[in-house]
Amino acid sequence: MSRPSRDRGRTEPIQQHGQKGGNAMNINAYSPQIIIGACVVVLVVMFLIAWGVHRQRSRRRTEVLRHRFGPEYDVAVAHYGSRSRAEAALEERLHRAEHFQIRVLTPTERARYMSEWDAIQARFVDHPRGAVTEADELISTILVARGYPGGTFEQRSSDISVHYPRLVDPFRRANSITARAGKNEATTEELRTAMILYRALFEELIQSKTIAMPRQEAA
Repeated sequence: MSRPSRDRGRTEPIQQHGQKGGNAMNINAYSPQIIIGACVVVLVVMFLIAWGVHRQRSRRRTEVLRHRFGPEYDVAVAHYGSRSRAEAALEERLHRAEHFQIRVLTPTERARYMSEWDAIQARFVDHPRGAVTEADELISTILVARGYPGGTFEQRSSDISVHYPRLVDPFRRANSITARAGKNEATTEELRTAMILYRALFEELIQSKTIAMPRQEAA
């Protein structure tokens, strides 16, 4: 008669253990803690995706602008103090240039400007300072004739950087010497350097070729 009682004593702990295990597996998926945790995970994943897309676009933007502006890209970064500000300024140059009506010179215009350049170059022997000043003025005249707007020297150099990025540095160097020549501070050798730089600008600007606008990349 005592055996059944011993069996009942053995099964009771097993039943209690099973009940405890069932309670441990009973998770409420709609609890506030679970919902908040899931939302945090989703937000983190979305942030990482957005950051990756932004970084890829930023790299592509840098590659396009560096290729478009060449050495002028590094000059802009040094001037503005940050890559993002420099790239914003370079993109602004592209947008501004979209409104330019750039054209090639007619044969008559080219012949006239070439004649003027020859005369300026001939005067350099006796009047180097005056010749350099005239060369600077002739370059500005040709830029306007080609369709570039006037303005300050910095604005003009920024404008031509869109189509002639590798001519901007020679243009700045020549203009700096011309400004010093106006104060009688430039040496004859510096004036000769300025004439060489202006000649390179002149020969590039009078070429009869169509200037193609850079293609705008999708943001």
